[in-house]
Amino acid sequence: MRRLSKPAATVYSGMLLAALSIGCNGNPDSLPGVTVVPSIASVPEPLPSNLVDTSIVKVVKTEKGFALHRGGKPYRINGAGGKGSLKMLAASGANSNRHWGVGDDTKARLDEAHAQGVSVALGIWLEHASEKFSYSEFDDVSGQLDKVIEAVRKYKDHPAVLVWGVGNEMENSGGGRGDNPAIWQHVGYLASLIKKEDPHHPVMTVIAEVGGRKVKAINKFCPDVDIIGINSYGGGPTVGERYRQTGGTKPFIITEYGPIGTWEVSKNKIGAIEEPTSTDKTKFYRRSFEALKDDPLCFGSYAFLWGEKQEATATWFGMLTPDGKKTAAVDLMQELWSGKKPDNLCPEIKPLTLEGSNSVAGEAVVNVKLQASDPEGDSLNVSWKLMQEADSYITGGFKQERPPSFDKAMTSGSNDSATFKLPKQPGLYRIYATVDDGNNGVAIANVPVRVEAPEEKVDLSKVAKGELPYDLYAEPSDAPVYVPSGFMGATRAIKVDPNSKEKPHQGEHCIECTYDLTGEWGGVVWQSPENDWGDKAGGLNLTGCKRLSFWAKGAQGGEEMTFGVGLIDRAKPFFDTAKEELKVTLTKDWKEYEIDLSEADCGRIKSGFFWSLAGQGKKLKFYLDDIRYE
Repeated sequence: MRRLSKPAATVYSGMLLAALSIGCNGNPDSLPGVTVVPSIASVPEPLPSNLVDTSIVKVVKTEKGFALHRGGKPYRINGAGGKGSLKMLAASGANSNRHWGVGDDTKARLDEAHAQGVSVALGIWLEHASEKFSYSEFDDVSGQLDKVIEAVRKYKDHPAVLVWGVGNEMENSGGGRGDNPAIWQHVGYLASLIKKEDPHHPVMTVIAEVGGRKVKAINKFCPDVDIIGINSYGGGPTVGERYRQTGGTKPFIITEYGPIGTWEVSKNKIGAIEEPTSTDKTKFYRRSFEALKDDPLCFGSYAFLWGEKQEATATWFGMLTPDGKKTAAVDLMQELWSGKKPDNLCPEIKPLTLEGSNSVAGEAVVNVKLQASDPEGDSLNVSWKLMQEADSYITGGFKQERPPSFDKAMTSGSNDSATFKLPKQPGLYRIYATVDDGNNGVAIANVPVRVEAPEEKVDLSKVAKGELPYDLYAEPSDAPVYVPSGFMGATRAIKVDPNSKEKPHQGEHCIECTYDLTGEWGGVVWQSPENDWGDKAGGLNLTGCKRLSFWAKGAQGGEEMTFGVGLIDRAKPFFDTAKEELKVTLTKDWKEYEIDLSEADCGRIKSGFFWSLAGQGKKLKFYLDDIRYE
C-alpha cells in the first residue's frame, strides 16, 4: 500500500476521520457493518432481556467530582488486571477484573467473572502505530473500527461488563508527547459509536502516565470518552495531582499500578536492573492504593498483574506464580480490599546476597545467601533457578519470550544458600530463589550476575593520548572529543543545552539538562565518536588519571541522579576499560562531586561521562559544569 507524504497524510487523515464521522450523506447508518442505535438520552428503550438492572453502569456528577454507579448504587473499583484465578480474586476481596482485549476465551472469562460476583473492564485492543498499521490509512482505521463495533455488539449485554476500555497506551507510538490527533480523533469517534451501540456502559481509553499533551488531546478530541484510564507505577502516589496539573477534568481509573517499573530503574555497574523482592514490592502497591482511595475524580484501581508474565525478568510484575500460588502483593491487596489480612500470610524474604563480585569469568562458581522467614512459623522449602537475562528491559508492556534456564547449573542448594557454576558464554544471568510455605504462599528474590568476556588487552598505541588534566567540559568547544549524543531510556523527554547561561559555576556557560517526564527513566552519555556504542574506534587514553570531578546543581534540589564513566562492555570491539558510577542527591547550589578512578584502567575511555535518572513524579532540571579528568 502506498504511504503518503507527511503533509498529505495529515490532510488525508482529517478527510478520513471526517468521513467516518458523518458517514454517507451525513448518515452514519450507511457505514459498512455499523448500525447506530439512538442515544438512550433521547429515546428511552427497554433493557435487553439478559441485561439485568444491576449491570447498568453510569458516570454520575457529584458535588465533589464524579461517582461510578452500577445498578443505581455507588461502585468503587477494587480490582486487578490479568488472567489469574477469578475465584481467588473474589476470595481476596476484589470486585473487578481488567482485560486488555477480546479473544476466544472472553465469553468464558465473563461468565466466570459474573459467577464470582466480579465485574470486568472489558478492553478492546487498538493497534499501535507501526509499519504495519497507520492511523492515516483508510483501510487500517476502517478495519479496526469494524472490529471494535463487532466486539461491542457481541458482549454489550453480558451482565459482567463494567466499562469499555478502548485501547491501551496507543499514544506511545503516535508522537513523543502522545498528542497525535489522528489517534485521538479515531478514539473519539469510536467512543461515540460505542455509546450509541451500548448506552448502558461508560467508555474509557487507557494511557501510559499523564505526561506530554495526551490528557489535553483526549479532552479536545474525545468528548464521548467518559473515563481516562491511567497506567502508573513509580508515579502512582502522585498521579491524581499531576493529572489535574495537565488539565485533567474527566474521572479516571488507575488501570495498572504495582512495583516500580523496569523503565524507572537505573542499571547497576554490570548493566542490569535490580528487582525488589516480593516482600519489598508491597510498599509500592500500598502507596498507590492509599494515595488514590479518597480522590474525588478516581473511580478506583486495578493492581498489576493478576497472573505471571515474562517482562524484563520472569517475576517483576506477577502477583501470582505460574502454578497459581500467591505472593505478598496478594496478601496486601486482600487487606486493602477487604479490611482483613489473610489467615495465612506469605513468607518474607530479604534481598539475595551474592558472595564476591557480581562480574565474573565464564564457568566461575558463585555462592548466593538467602534469608527468609514465615509469619506463622510454617516450614519453608526453597527452590533455585539460574536463567539467562532477557535481551531488553523495556518492552512497552508486551510479553517477552522466556529466556533459557540452566537446570544443571546448581551444584548444591539448601534453604539458606546455593552454589552455581555459571555458563561459559559471556552475558547477563539472574539467580532466582522461590520460598514456599506449603500453604499456597511464596516469596521470591533474585540477583543478577554478569559473565565477562575474556580479557582483551587494549593496544594503547591506537588510542589517542589525552593530556591530564583533561577538561571534558569547561566551556563549549568547537571540536569536543566527547559529545552528549548517547540518549537512553525515554529519549523524547530529554533535552541538553551545553550553552546555558543559568548562573554557571564559572565562566559564561554551563550544561542545562531537562527531563520532561514524571515516570520512566532516561540518561545521556558523552560519546567518542558521536553516536557510537562501541563499534568504532575512538575515545582517549587517560592512563594516570586518578579521579573524574564535576560540579552539579539541581533546579529545585533533591533530584536523585546517577553519574559515571564507562558504559560499553567487552562484548563490543571498542569497549571502555574503566566503568565507575556515583549516586547523588543534588542541592540547589553548585557542589563538586568526585568519581574515584585510582584503581581503574583508563587506557581507553570511550564513554567519557554519563548521567541517568528514574522518573521522580515531577519534571526535572539540573546543571553541570567543569567536568575534568585529573
